[in-house]
Amino acid sequence: MEYSDRKIKSRMIDVEHEQHRYIYRTAKRVFDFVASLIGLVILSPVFLMVAIAIKLEDPKGPVFYSQVRLGKQQRAFRMYKFRSMVVDADKKLKKLLKHNDVEGPMFKMKEDPRVTKVGRFIRKYSVDELPQLVNVLLGQMSLVGPRPPLPREVAEYTEFDKQRLAVKPGCTGLWQVTLRNDASFEEMVRLDLKYIDQRGFWFDLYVLIQTVAVFFKPNGAY
Repeated sequence: MEYSDRKIKSRMIDVEHEQHRYIYRTAKRVFDFVASLIGLVILSPVFLMVAIAIKLEDPKGPVFYSQVRLGKQQRAFRMYKFRSMVVDADKKLKKLLKHNDVEGPMFKMKEDPRVTKVGRFIRKYSVDELPQLVNVLLGQMSLVGPRPPLPREVAEYTEFDKQRLAVKPGCTGLWQVTLRNDASFEEMVRLDLKYIDQRGFWFDLYVLIQTVAVFFKPNGAY
């Protein structure tokens, strides 16, 4: 299934139209709630195995990592992940900013020294993202949508970039199943706005199917 790449870069998303899509938004929320609840139950053995692996590598460190992110309309919430970095990773970030592999507000570093051995594996297969099913269950995130950015990133956004925050953020999205970490900030924004512009039941299903495929065939995660 392919979707045309509309020329959205020169115009703004119709936010009012998105706000009036009541049937789609309600159905999406019901599906998110049911799917995340079932997912948490079915994947509980995976949660246990990952937790044990993290503890074996670093017995003193926590299993989970949480970070304040901005969601729809810049509402702050705490997003959960399996810890894939050393405990003091945030404190070491300032020294690594000069090694950023991409231009723009995001920070990406292919050989990030803060990532643990277990962390590299669970990142490669996106297993570190699974605890975000809790955020979906709570209604803070959706299964599909733009990734929620950090407050410091949004502080550098243009008004055009802020359109990413017009809808509820997601665990996976269009750029994650296409370019993944090879995407520049500009490309990420373009793909997120393309998703918002064209999103619907079938588009969400397409992204979810592609996300499952990424678990078996990683596409540039690090």
